[in-house]
Amino acid sequence: MVQVAWLIPALPLIAFAINGALGRTYLKKRTGIIANAGVLGALVVSVLLFVAQLDHAEPETVSLWTWAVSGDFALDIVLRVDALTLVMLLVVTSVSFMVHVYSIGYMDNDPGFWRFFTYLPLFVFAMIMLVMANNLLVLFVFWEAVGLCSYLLIGFWFERQSASAAAVKAFLTNRIGDVGFLIGLLLIWHVFGTLNYDEIFSLAPVVEAARPGILTLICLMLFVGAMGKSAQFPLHVWLPDAMEGPTPVSALIHAATMVTAGVYMVARFNPLYVLSSTAMTVVALVGAFTALFAATIGLTQNDIKRVLAYSTVSQLGLMFMALGVGAFTAAIFHLATHAFFKGLLFLGSGSVIHGTDEEQDMQRMGGLFGKMPVTGATYIIGGLALSGIIPLAGFWSKDELLGATLLSGDLGYLLFVLGALASLLTAVYTFRMIFLTFFGKTRMAAERFSHVHESPRVMTVPLIVLAVGAVGAGFVGVPPEHGLIHNYLHDTFLAAEFAGLVHVPSTVFVLALMAVSTVIALLGILVAYGIFMRRSPAPESVAGLAPPLHALLVNKYYLDDFYDAVLAGGTRTAGGLFAWFDLNIVDGVVNLIGLVVRGVGGGLRRMQTGRLENYAFSVALGTALVLAFYIMMAR
Repeated sequence: MVQVAWLIPALPLIAFAINGALGRTYLKKRTGIIANAGVLGALVVSVLLFVAQLDHAEPETVSLWTWAVSGDFALDIVLRVDALTLVMLLVVTSVSFMVHVYSIGYMDNDPGFWRFFTYLPLFVFAMIMLVMANNLLVLFVFWEAVGLCSYLLIGFWFERQSASAAAVKAFLTNRIGDVGFLIGLLLIWHVFGTLNYDEIFSLAPVVEAARPGILTLICLMLFVGAMGKSAQFPLHVWLPDAMEGPTPVSALIHAATMVTAGVYMVARFNPLYVLSSTAMTVVALVGAFTALFAATIGLTQNDIKRVLAYSTVSQLGLMFMALGVGAFTAAIFHLATHAFFKGLLFLGSGSVIHGTDEEQDMQRMGGLFGKMPVTGATYIIGGLALSGIIPLAGFWSKDELLGATLLSGDLGYLLFVLGALASLLTAVYTFRMIFLTFFGKTRMAAERFSHVHESPRVMTVPLIVLAVGAVGAGFVGVPPEHGLIHNYLHDTFLAAEFAGLVHVPSTVFVLALMAVSTVIALLGILVAYGIFMRRSPAPESVAGLAPPLHALLVNKYYLDDFYDAVLAGGTRTAGGLFAWFDLNIVDGVVNLIGLVVRGVGGGLRRMQTGRLENYAFSVALGTALVLAFYIMMAR
């Protein structure tokens, strides 16, 4: 069965090739069907392969072709099929297929419809190849390909200056992270002499014993790349601006593909990370800080998509926090559940925007539930899952990763507090968003409100399917620590167990933590209800309670302004100085040499008269000067 694994990336790639070649001229709206067929095919093969491999723990590979040969080194394109790969494939292909179906309705009237459905399956292909790579260089190639596709899709409406700028910002910010990733890759090649996963993992203990500290440097450099792709502080700034792309793109990037790449990569390289306590600590602290940092900003955002963008940054932070304490299964579990409920919330936001004639400001919404009951009901399910209400998917995975921090040692208490605060704020901003959007009195103009409508079935059916996932996906982790996903991924993360990082909690601990997590989520919802539903204050009055703090959060801690003034401004200043130096010094020296040569040549030209007597006089004068010189020297 594993021999058909090549079909999983091949089918979306074929859809991309057909739509790219024939979409504009011949296929047009039919490109949506072809793209959907390609991704559906990848999903079906992924499910069949998952079922076939359920009782087969050993990783398998499928060799496609040899890419390059140099001496004894041969770089083969090999697909890796193991438990982690298959979990990621199920997440990527299932959510991506729902996004593809939804996009047919959302992009129906867009003149770039065929172009959108050319880029979308290419994005899925790149992510699938990233997940299935068995070689670090192949992973890096498709790591970059995912970045390219995000650039194309974020800037899809390139006529808008804001969309074009957001695409460039995402591309450049990720290049910063990718420099670190590339350094890590080169270090691995230098130290290990191979880029093959299994060979690296088997040699890692020997390398650490022979060269202490080198694995820490490698892991930190790889993590810099993960910080860019998965939008961790301080490289998170591109993700909120990515909302300038079409909403299905936001769902695809934020739920199933690009931003999960960093989490997947760190989890994949768990045999290296568990050998470096320093690297693990850095990963955990950066993740926990990012989770709380982004959650505070999410409290004050009014654009419905930007709230979810900061929520994604925050939830990714929780995943990295779990990775940093060795809870690799908990991190991947939360990645999987998050893909369903965050995909649901993004597509639900798109449905709201579609039904309100492109309105995105929650302060100009309100009372939409009666007009959009399917969107509203599924959105609430997604919000409950994100907040961590039992028994929805987000509860099981978030509860588990918070518990893992408590069991990890002294640092775990700090991590738990940061994660718990982030979870509390998550519930507050999530239900602030729900209350402002769907409940209370409408803040829209009467005429505009009268035209609000539910989205077509091609958009609402994917919402319902994802809502089912948001409810039921968490049960693969039940009972806690012993669910299907734990048993399935056990062998993948054996290195953490051997390193003593896996702790099995008692039943009392699990029940107590479940109670605490539930109280945190309910408290956040009650706070949001008390402020935004019971009192229903004017938005400006909430902001007026603490103007300096509100300004700080609305302006995202002024980090974008700092980057613009110091980094971008410094680059512009340095560029201006270089231009001045090039124009006045470099060009000045070259021009001066030219002027000197031209002047000397002009002077010598006057000596060329063409008269014989002048030349004879010059020869005689020169001879006389030479003789005079020798006579003077002889004395």
